[in-house]
Amino acid sequence: MAAIEEMTTVLEPTPLPDFVETKQVKDITNRALAYIKAGFPIHFRGVSGTGKTTLAMHIASKIQRPVVMIHGDEEFSTSDLVGGEYGYRFRKVVDRFVSRVLKLEEDMVKRWVDNRLTVACKYGFTLIYDEFTRSRPEANNILLSILQEKMMDLPVGRGEEPYLRVDPEFTAIFTSNPEEYAGVHRSQDALRDRMITIDLDHYDKKTEIAITQAKSGIPKKDAEKIVSIVRNLRESNKCEFAPTVRGCIMIAKSLIVLDGKVGADNKVFREVCQDILASETSRVGSKTNQARVRELVSGLIDKYCGNKG
Repeated sequence: MAAIEEMTTVLEPTPLPDFVETKQVKDITNRALAYIKAGFPIHFRGVSGTGKTTLAMHIASKIQRPVVMIHGDEEFSTSDLVGGEYGYRFRKVVDRFVSRVLKLEEDMVKRWVDNRLTVACKYGFTLIYDEFTRSRPEANNILLSILQEKMMDLPVGRGEEPYLRVDPEFTAIFTSNPEEYAGVHRSQDALRDRMITIDLDHYDKKTEIAITQAKSGIPKKDAEKIVSIVRNLRESNKCEFAPTVRGCIMIAKSLIVLDGKVGADNKVFREVCQDILASETSRVGSKTNQARVRELVSGLIDKYCGNKG
């Protein structure tokens, strides 16, 4: 790894210690790995909180190649992916061959540094491009030839060959939120045609319980009650945004810190559920919806945790 440009951070993929692999998750993993083996990049698309990035990291650990990670950004240009000229390199030669004559030669050359996409293509690493649609489409145009022709166009300033042949070991995994999300650009049809999209929805109840328990360490019976509350709030269709398993994890972790107990008669539990789920399912400043969600959550707590006041 020492030869890799100093500006690029390369991750060594390792299995996530608290990753939950139920049958549903295994099915998604196996399909994704099969598509990758067939030579296609993978795109996980889904609402926030459905575990897209976690699943991408899990797939990368199965591939067992170093990982280069990029997070989509509105301000990205192609050079932020490919590389650019950063600083200068100086060269100075002092000639004292004749004792009474001093001869100096100085050269100043701009220093080119490859960025993460180039490094991944050159060395055959796994690229995880998280939330790639947050970058402008024109910044992502460089990906078209990489994914289709396995060739990368390089800027003249790099000083090497104008094209880089993509290493056969190179793998690309993309994630994105739906296009109606704020800050998300519509991806080019040509780019989407080059990848296989797997739409991720909310997991089944068994998986959500297992994830909540694994991420928080809360007892299974408590995780079941929390998940029941969140799933029923989601299925009520009375929220601006559907709550996800992330809300379950936040409730469970907060309860452990606050030493709260899962139960309708526990004031801390009721307040934690209301705070987190009203926050997760409402826009900022939407007080009317937050009040409605708090009322719904209170009723679900009574239903699934025993109505003891």
